[in-house]
Amino acid sequence: MTRMPTTHAAVLGSPIAHSLSPVLHRAAYAALGLTDWSYDAHEVDEASLPAFLAGLDASWAGLSLTMPLKRAVIPLLDGISATAAAVEAVNTVLFHPDGSRTGTNTDVPGLVNALAERGVTEAGSAAVLGAGATASSALSALSGITKGEVEVYIRNRARDAEVHAIAEAVGTAVRVRDWSDAADAFEAELVIGTTPAGATDELADSVPARPGTLFDVLYHPWPTPLAAAWSERGGKVLGGLDLLVHQAVLQVELMTGRAPAPLAEMRAAGEAALAAR
Repeated sequence: MTRMPTTHAAVLGSPIAHSLSPVLHRAAYAALGLTDWSYDAHEVDEASLPAFLAGLDASWAGLSLTMPLKRAVIPLLDGISATAAAVEAVNTVLFHPDGSRTGTNTDVPGLVNALAERGVTEAGSAAVLGAGATASSALSALSGITKGEVEVYIRNRARDAEVHAIAEAVGTAVRVRDWSDAADAFEAELVIGTTPAGATDELADSVPARPGTLFDVLYHPWPTPLAAAWSERGGKVLGGLDLLVHQAVLQVELMTGRAPAPLAEMRAAGEAALAAR
């Protein structure tokens, strides 16, 4: 029996050992019957990214990108989507039969879809904690969810101009505020936390008695102290797995051409993997 050639995909980043992407994508391939597809994780930093891309052959369908590659990859591509250009972040690279490679961003629609799944399709007020690539995606997602000014809380005020530029590009009005006032964010109906692990732990005691919705994009360790405090006070909480699954669903559809991707199977695989850690 002739074995079909393998089609490759992978997630790149540094560090990458913690990534759940292989679990999610492999679960999708199994559910879709794509036995000739493989998905792995590769430790790749900004310096080694050009050589890694140059070494890929025609068997590759696509890549998922995480820190610190979402912006570093842009000059290495033949084109990027309007969404990726607006937020200056590519988390998905697609390889085409003509040899070209293009980038897009599934974090933005992933955020929107994850919130919609939990019944959050609009918010009278919103706040974002952080100013990195995921925060940029959050600002883009919020352009269709809230009509008011989004408050963005950051540690490094030297990034004020960058935040305003991204906000203007995605059509979201913002007010940049200092991290020392971050507890004020909890007055908003929707709060999206995009900071690294531990950054919001100090804010857990500031959660109000009747909080709105918190979308904390971390998934390990989970729950974060902030997410736990939020849930204890009766607020709605989404976590990093919600975002990871929804953006991965879109990646699977783009890379394989098969839709819809198996959301339930991918989520179950992610939950099992987290429980085993």
